[in-house]
Amino acid sequence: MSVAIRLVDIGMQFAVSKNHDGGAHRVLEGLNLEIRRGEKVGLMGRNGAGKSTLLRIIAGIFPPAHGEVWRHPDMTVALLSLGLGFKNELTGRENAFLAAMLQGLSRKQAGQRLQDIGQFSELGAYYDEPVKTYSAGMRARLGFATGLLLETDILLLDEILAVGDRGFRVKAREALQEKISADRTIVMVHHAERAIQEICTRAVWLEQGAVRMDGDVNAVISAYGSQS
Repeated sequence: MSVAIRLVDIGMQFAVSKNHDGGAHRVLEGLNLEIRRGEKVGLMGRNGAGKSTLLRIIAGIFPPAHGEVWRHPDMTVALLSLGLGFKNELTGRENAFLAAMLQGLSRKQAGQRLQDIGQFSELGAYYDEPVKTYSAGMRARLGFATGLLLETDILLLDEILAVGDRGFRVKAREALQEKISADRTIVMVHHAERAIQEICTRAVWLEQGAVRMDGDVNAVISAYGSQS
């Protein structure tokens, strides 16, 4: 399989308030990671380990402070994260249509996906209401349905399977497993180890801004659990 994502010596920091030390909070430092096309990778680590930041760097939302980010130029990417990427004044349907167009679909192709997205997201009449009226769970359902049904090459999931009621979580996980093709790349953050075991074949443990362990899902989960 060809390389989908390559990260070399990635560093990332955020400025902190003068009420603290007046400096910067270092999130990632010297991180190296390569993900091949078709891999299903789970990111693990404590809160603040840099998992969500790393997904945003991969998606191109955050430029790293230093290092090199390379993503296969012929592969499309979608990051699914609560509250990210939606225009609050637009309806759910309009946001789904915009997302489809941004992924390179024609207007006709985008329009053809809208009914399926609306049905899967279970928004009912709210599909045609502004996203600013949505609850967190409704936004998550719309985001997941849009990213999944547009079938982007690289799908980045930031705790998106952990929201909504139990019925939707089960439905979302089953749909993701059905939609996982041999060449579709998945990188996901999830607090539940079971979800990572069900979907991923590789796990990466982040600690102190770098990769602590990278390998078989069960081996990484076991090592991570012994340190918790």
